Amino acid sequence: MTDSPYAALIGRSEQTTEHLSVSLVKRIAATLGEKPPAAGQALPALWHWAFFQPAVDEAGLGDDGHPARGGILPPAQNRNRMWAGGRVEFVQPLRVGAEATRITTVLKVEEKTGRSGSLLFATLRHDYMQDGQLAIREEQDIVYRDPTPPKLDSGEALPLAGWQESVTPTPTLLFRYSAVTFNGHRIHYDWPYVTETEGYPSLVVQGPLIATLNLRAFCRANPQANIRRFEYRGIRPLISPQPFIVGGRLYAPGKAELWAGNEAGIAQRAELTFD
Repeated sequence: MTDSPYAALIGRSEQTTEHLSVSLVKRIAATLGEKPPAAGQALPALWHWAFFQPAVDEAGLGDDGHPARGGILPPAQNRNRMWAGGRVEFVQPLRVGAEATRITTVLKVEEKTGRSGSLLFATLRHDYMQDGQLAIREEQDIVYRDPTPPKLDSGEALPLAGWQESVTPTPTLLFRYSAVTFNGHRIHYDWPYVTETEGYPSLVVQGPLIATLNLRAFCRANPQANIRRFEYRGIRPLISPQPFIVGGRLYAPGKAELWAGNEAGIAQRAELTFD
């Protein structure tokens, strides 16, 4: 990595402490159509993504609505930024109504060449602590790609599922999820921007929202499961308001594969370990 122009970024870190407020948890629950947990109860899996977001004012945003390049992330001017996937280890639940801390460290930054052109990948590690103990350890993959027409089909048909749920990603759902996660990326709510500037046919469903709904479907189908590790990867975008399926199947003791997609093929894949 010493020859990389991004070598100086490796190992950079930042720390954020936040109160896991009952008020915000209620808004997440309303967005997802769930009953909110009370103070002292466990924060549902992946709801932590609504917290620890930087409070950047509008003047500090780029044209795409993300915080302007810089900080611990690489400068990637004139590229579109996307959340590509990640790996989440659940050590113990975060508790609602208490303070928690996220420590973020840059693990890796590298250039790659894909079918859509030059890609810049950044991998961050997030350690979520509460009462001095590790609750969640996560690696998040962010990709910056040159502006190119989006690929809207994967060519992979949906497998036969052991369970599945249908989701209709309305513009209201996308807007409210962006609001509760303080995500300013304009492809999720700004129709003129997403269609005229980035070339999508309509609003793009958030990758973290897809992962959250996918994991929720597993939990509903397997209510006794204790989730240990969740690994997910985006394959192509899902577009609002076209319905899609979240589903999966058990393939070994304590192992499941999950997916999301529609008639255009798989859009997100995931692997789950549980006991």
